[in-house]
Amino acid sequence: MKCSPKVKDVYNFVDSIAPFEMQCEWDNSGLLVGDPECSVKKIGVVLDLTNEAIEKAKNIGANLIVSHHPVIFKPCRNFLSGNPAFELAKRGISAICAHTSLDCAKGGVNDALANALDFKNAIPFSDDGETSMLRVAEIPETSGEELAKCVAKKLSTGVRLADSGKTIRKVALCGGAGGDFIKEVAALGCNAFITGDASHHVFLDSLDLGLTLIAAGHFETENPVVEVIANKLKEKFDCEVEIIEQSSPIKYF
Repeated sequence: MKCSPKVKDVYNFVDSIAPFEMQCEWDNSGLLVGDPECSVKKIGVVLDLTNEAIEKAKNIGANLIVSHHPVIFKPCRNFLSGNPAFELAKRGISAICAHTSLDCAKGGVNDALANALDFKNAIPFSDDGETSMLRVAEIPETSGEELAKCVAKKLSTGVRLADSGKTIRKVALCGGAGGDFIKEVAALGCNAFITGDASHHVFLDSLDLGLTLIAAGHFETENPVVEVIANKLKEKFDCEVEIIEQSSPIKYF
């Protein structure tokens, strides 16, 4: 049975599907702005909690935003006008942010990415019983170039490719900034790795490992989860839920 929620109810639900205790030690997920006892009139769901997103939330009458990226990430020395956390508080809008907890969670960022890419058999990689952000899938044989074209088409974006030249049968993926996982991916016997961001040196290291690397954009690889979270909130609560429309800050020419 659906119920009209308070902020704390939405927090508890998000915690149940992407437990905050799973977040990385450097992360800052959770209820970051607002009153747990406040009744929720409307929820806005978005990837990046920017000032533009806050203004859109205000215009649609949302008094709670659920986002992926934390609105407060590093320690703040001040709390001034123009700071998104200040602007939320000023407008009486609460913010629940599920970052690395949602990256790891079943049905979270990386499962949403696998679904967007039509990798039907993608499974989480587990190490010592801990679920990581990585998903691994077996795919029909293809080349690095053909896989890159497929990823670009599925995510409607441009991609960067470092092609090892090897035939690809096993692929790992991690939305966002997954460059730190390339050695782990290579050790899993994968032929290719799809992520969002990667530095020049990560591309070089990937080729040294014999691994094809595709970087498809931080926003583009994580944004598929927004619709997933919005649908889960609609199913659970008796209040309006709306996706706050957003596009990548990066343009490709």
